[in-house]
Amino acid sequence: MTDVSSPHSESATSAGRETNGRGTILVINGPNLNLLGTREPEKYGTSTLADVEQLAASTAQAHGFTVECVQSNHEGVLLDVIHAARTNAVGIVLNAGAFTHTSVALRDALAAVQLPAVEVHITNVHQREEFRHHSYLSPVCVAVIVGAGVFGYKLAIDYLAEAL
Repeated sequence: MTDVSSPHSESATSAGRETNGRGTILVINGPNLNLLGTREPEKYGTSTLADVEQLAASTAQAHGFTVECVQSNHEGVLLDVIHAARTNAVGIVLNAGAFTHTSVALRDALAAVQLPAVEVHITNVHQREEFRHHSYLSPVCVAVIVGAGVFGYKLAIDYLAEAL
């Protein structure tokens, strides 16, 4: 896991389009996802963020991609990572957590970089509080996966592998 604290970190600047394989898929996790495995396990399960990142890496590798995983609780860091993806990734898997329902800035960043992005939610947000039913990100994503648990990350990477 990389907890990005600045846009100049290794995670935000590693080359993705320059690889010998099919390129890099950027997996971004937003606020509170660093607490996976201990945060409300009845909703989110017991898999940790490290488990999610390992699943993403093995799925990407099976399709000839590398994966770069980033988690931050800070919206600006997530914006910087998305901006950097223009030159270091071929696709994005994004679980923006609560920012999904509040951040026009993340929506605009996804639209600006023009990379295929898949929005992922571990829980079925449509079975939860009303405020979670709206996503600013869905209209600029090529697919949305909700309620599949951490398996949703695998589904997102499988989808991108077919689309790219």
